[in-house]
Amino acid sequence: MREFLIIDGYNVINGWPELKALAQENLEHARMKLIDIVTNYRGIVGLSVIVVFDAYMVKGRGERCEAVNGVQIVYSKENETADAVIERYTHLLRDEKVYVVTSDWEEQRVIFGNGAYRVSVRQLREDIMQTEKLIRDKAQKTGMSRGMLEHRLSEEVRKAMELWRRSK
Repeated sequence: MREFLIIDGYNVINGWPELKALAQENLEHARMKLIDIVTNYRGIVGLSVIVVFDAYMVKGRGERCEAVNGVQIVYSKENETADAVIERYTHLLRDEKVYVVTSDWEEQRVIFGNGAYRVSVRQLREDIMQTEKLIRDKAQKTGMSRGMLEHRLSEEVRKAMELWRRSK
Protein backbone atom coordinates (compact mmCIF):
# COMPACT_ATOMS: atom_id res chain seq x y z
CA MET A 1 0.00 0.00 0.00
CA ARG A 2 1.43 3.35 -1.01
CA GLU A 3 1.32 6.37 1.26
CA PHE A 4 0.31 9.84 0.08
CA LEU A 5 0.55 13.22 1.74
CA ILE A 6 -1.88 15.74 0.25
CA ILE A 7 -1.27 19.31 1.34
CA ASP A 8 -3.68 22.24 1.12
CA GLY A 9 -0.98 24.71 0.05
CA TYR A 10 -2.56 28.01 1.03
CA ASN A 11 -3.82 26.53 4.30
CA VAL A 12 -0.22 25.71 5.21
CA ILE A 13 1.15 29.04 3.97
CA ASN A 14 -1.36 30.90 6.12
CA GLY A 15 -0.73 28.60 9.09
CA TRP A 16 3.07 28.83 9.27
CA PRO A 17 4.29 32.22 10.53
CA GLU A 18 7.41 32.31 8.34
CA LEU A 19 5.48 31.42 5.17
CA LYS A 20 2.65 33.81 6.00
CA ALA A 21 5.14 36.68 6.42
CA LEU A 22 6.82 35.73 3.14
CA ALA A 23 3.43 35.57 1.37
CA GLN A 24 2.67 39.13 2.43
CA GLU A 25 5.81 40.19 0.56
CA ASN A 26 5.49 37.83 -2.39
CA LEU A 27 2.98 34.98 -2.67
CA GLU A 28 4.96 33.19 -5.39
CA HIS A 29 8.03 33.08 -3.15
CA ALA A 30 5.93 31.60 -0.33
CA ARG A 31 4.60 28.91 -2.69
CA MET A 32 8.12 28.09 -3.88
CA LYS A 33 9.46 27.98 -0.31
CA LEU A 34 6.68 25.57 0.71
CA ILE A 35 7.40 23.38 -2.31
CA ASP A 36 11.11 23.42 -1.48
CA ILE A 37 10.41 22.42 2.13
CA VAL A 38 8.07 19.55 1.25
CA THR A 39 10.40 18.35 -1.53
CA ASN A 40 13.17 17.92 1.03
CA TYR A 41 10.76 16.28 3.47
CA ARG A 42 9.49 13.88 0.79
CA GLY A 43 13.05 12.86 0.05
CA ILE A 44 13.57 11.92 3.68
CA VAL A 45 10.26 10.22 4.57
CA GLY A 46 9.52 8.64 1.20
CA LEU A 47 5.85 9.58 0.90
CA SER A 48 4.24 10.57 -2.38
CA VAL A 49 3.42 14.26 -1.92
CA ILE A 50 0.73 16.32 -3.65
CA VAL A 51 0.44 20.04 -2.94
CA VAL A 52 -2.84 21.65 -4.00
CA PHE A 53 -3.20 25.38 -4.55
CA ASP A 54 -6.50 27.14 -5.03
CA ALA A 55 -6.84 29.00 -8.34
CA TYR A 56 -10.59 29.48 -7.81
CA MET A 57 -10.61 33.17 -8.78
CA VAL A 58 -8.23 32.92 -11.75
CA LYS A 59 -10.33 33.61 -14.85
CA GLY A 60 -10.12 31.06 -17.65
CA ARG A 61 -7.78 28.76 -15.70
CA GLY A 62 -8.04 25.02 -16.25
CA GLU A 63 -6.62 22.63 -13.70
CA ARG A 64 -2.85 22.57 -14.03
CA CYS A 65 -0.46 19.93 -12.71
CA GLU A 66 3.30 19.92 -12.65
CA ALA A 67 6.01 17.93 -10.91
CA VAL A 68 8.81 19.60 -8.99
CA ASN A 69 11.53 17.26 -7.75
CA GLY A 70 9.10 14.41 -7.24
CA VAL A 71 6.33 16.50 -5.66
CA GLN A 72 3.12 16.85 -7.64
CA ILE A 73 1.80 20.42 -7.66
CA VAL A 74 -1.85 20.92 -8.58
CA TYR A 75 -3.57 24.26 -9.23
CA SER A 76 -7.36 24.01 -9.22
CA LYS A 77 -9.31 25.26 -12.18
CA GLU A 78 -11.45 28.38 -12.27
CA ASN A 79 -14.48 28.07 -9.95
CA GLU A 80 -13.02 25.00 -8.24
CA THR A 81 -11.59 25.13 -4.74
CA ALA A 82 -8.50 23.34 -3.51
CA ASP A 83 -10.84 21.49 -1.14
CA ALA A 84 -12.74 20.03 -4.11
CA VAL A 85 -9.47 18.84 -5.68
CA ILE A 86 -8.35 17.30 -2.38
CA GLU A 87 -11.71 15.55 -1.97
CA ARG A 88 -11.40 14.14 -5.50
CA TYR A 89 -7.89 12.83 -4.80
CA THR A 90 -8.88 11.24 -1.49
CA HIS A 91 -11.74 9.49 -3.28
CA LEU A 92 -9.49 8.27 -6.12
CA LEU A 93 -6.86 7.05 -3.64
CA ARG A 94 -9.29 5.26 -1.30
CA ASP A 95 -7.29 2.02 -1.46
CA GLU A 96 -4.07 3.77 -0.43
CA LYS A 97 -3.00 5.31 2.86
CA VAL A 98 -3.67 9.02 2.48
CA TYR A 99 -2.85 11.85 4.89
CA VAL A 100 -4.32 15.29 4.25
CA VAL A 101 -2.81 18.43 5.72
CA THR A 102 -5.57 20.93 6.40
CA SER A 103 -7.02 22.89 9.29
CA ASP A 104 -10.37 23.31 7.54
CA TRP A 105 -12.99 21.55 9.68
CA GLU A 106 -15.49 20.91 6.86
CA GLU A 107 -12.71 19.49 4.70
CA GLN A 108 -11.65 17.17 7.50
CA ARG A 109 -15.14 15.68 7.70
CA VAL A 110 -15.14 14.89 3.97
CA ILE A 111 -11.66 13.37 3.92
CA PHE A 112 -12.49 11.19 6.93
CA GLY A 113 -15.48 9.93 4.96
CA ASN A 114 -13.11 9.00 2.12
CA GLY A 115 -10.91 7.03 4.52
CA ALA A 116 -8.06 9.55 4.69
CA TYR A 117 -6.24 10.70 7.80
CA ARG A 118 -5.86 14.31 8.88
CA VAL A 119 -2.63 16.00 9.76
CA SER A 120 -2.91 19.49 11.18
CA VAL A 121 -0.90 22.31 9.66
CA ARG A 122 0.92 22.69 12.97
CA GLN A 123 1.71 18.97 13.15
CA LEU A 124 3.22 18.96 9.65
CA ARG A 125 5.44 21.87 10.61
CA GLU A 126 6.57 20.09 13.77
CA ASP A 127 7.22 16.84 11.86
CA ILE A 128 9.30 18.64 9.24
CA MET A 129 11.28 20.59 11.84
CA GLN A 130 11.96 17.41 13.83
CA THR A 131 13.03 15.52 10.71
CA GLU A 132 15.36 18.34 9.64
CA LYS A 133 16.86 18.42 13.15
CA LEU A 134 17.52 14.68 13.06
CA ILE A 135 19.31 15.06 9.72
CA ARG A 136 21.40 17.99 11.00
CA ASP A 137 22.30 16.09 14.16
CA LYS A 138 23.28 13.04 12.16
CA ALA A 139 25.37 15.15 9.78
CA GLN A 140 27.11 16.83 12.72
CA LYS A 141 27.74 13.51 14.41
CA THR A 142 29.30 12.01 11.29
CA GLY A 143 31.20 15.19 10.46
CA MET A 144 29.43 15.60 7.12
CA SER A 145 28.36 19.18 7.76
CA ARG A 146 31.84 20.59 8.40
CA GLY A 147 32.73 20.82 4.74
CA MET A 148 29.45 22.38 3.64
CA LEU A 149 29.66 25.95 2.40
CA GLU A 150 26.40 26.82 4.16
CA HIS A 151 28.03 26.32 7.56
CA ARG A 152 30.97 28.58 6.74
CA LEU A 153 28.88 31.62 5.72
CA SER A 154 27.64 34.31 8.04
CA GLU A 155 23.91 34.66 8.59
CA GLU A 156 23.97 37.97 6.69
CA VAL A 157 25.56 36.37 3.61
CA ARG A 158 23.16 33.40 3.75
CA LYS A 159 20.17 35.77 3.81
CA ALA A 160 21.56 37.80 0.90
CA MET A 161 22.09 34.63 -1.12
CA GLU A 162 18.56 33.43 -0.34
CA LEU A 163 17.13 36.76 -1.58
CA TRP A 164 19.26 36.48 -4.70
CA ARG A 165 18.05 32.88 -5.28
CA ARG A 166 14.41 33.96 -4.98
CA SER A 167 14.79 36.81 -7.43
CA LYS A 168 15.35 34.41 -10.34
